[in-house]
Amino acid sequence: MCRWLAYSGSPILLEDLLFKPDNSLVVQSKHSRLGAESVNGDGFGIGWYGARGAPGRYRSTEPAWNDLNLRELSAQVLSDRIFAHVRATTGSPVQQTNCHPFRHGRWLWMHNGGIAEFPAVKRDLAMAVDPALFPLVQGSTDSECFFYLALTYGLEYDPLTAVARAVGLIEETGQRHGVASPLQMTVATTDGESTWAFRYSSVGDSRTLFHNTEIATLKAQHPDHPVLHDLSEDTMVVVSEPFGDLAGAWREIPESTCVVVRGGRAEESAFRPIPP
Repeated sequence: MCRWLAYSGSPILLEDLLFKPDNSLVVQSKHSRLGAESVNGDGFGIGWYGARGAPGRYRSTEPAWNDLNLRELSAQVLSDRIFAHVRATTGSPVQQTNCHPFRHGRWLWMHNGGIAEFPAVKRDLAMAVDPALFPLVQGSTDSECFFYLALTYGLEYDPLTAVARAVGLIEETGQRHGVASPLQMTVATTDGESTWAFRYSSVGDSRTLFHNTEIATLKAQHPDHPVLHDLSEDTMVVVSEPFGDLAGAWREIPESTCVVVRGGRAEESAFRPIPP
């Protein structure tokens, strides 16, 4: 599958997330501890918010550990909201347009998991995308199709309901085609102000997802830990797997849950698909 992170807080260099932690995302691209595959080398992507309204992106078909431009870029780019994703394809080609995060206007989207038997259900799902949005689809992945279904159902206005409706359609479509377990997902999406993260699967056994506990609490518990010194108290990172083994630093997000990150707080609520 894949590994990803979604950061928000005070401005931070990309390298502080991608390279410096003991179990950084680049390390996970080579040696994932908790993923379905240990190697996630089928491309990568980063998205960040800066001087312009729309987020910037850098995507590559190189493995993240093998891209010298990523190292150069990460030492220079500073942002207060960052998405990053390392890819393990479930069958679609290794090409830039299939690398996450996907973008529409101010919105970014990342997905770990898959729509089961996607070639069998692809036509039905693609036909459900808003005709005004369909020409904007650039790649061939189930993840991008999922994104445009969520946009079709109103992601820009009500993300929780839009994703629930998209998931409901994917499951109903899969079941019509005889697919027993249509969807496996951890998803992150953001408009640059808030981040929504989802953990769900049709079989109730989803890929791992965590967020950090409150920085103020961690600083009190570990006053001499150097990594915590420079983090603002509104720092929040949602990750496929933790960056390290610091006691009390990470909370596992429960099954069938949506987490909304705003202002350094992570608010959890139950996630349930809405059938069509």
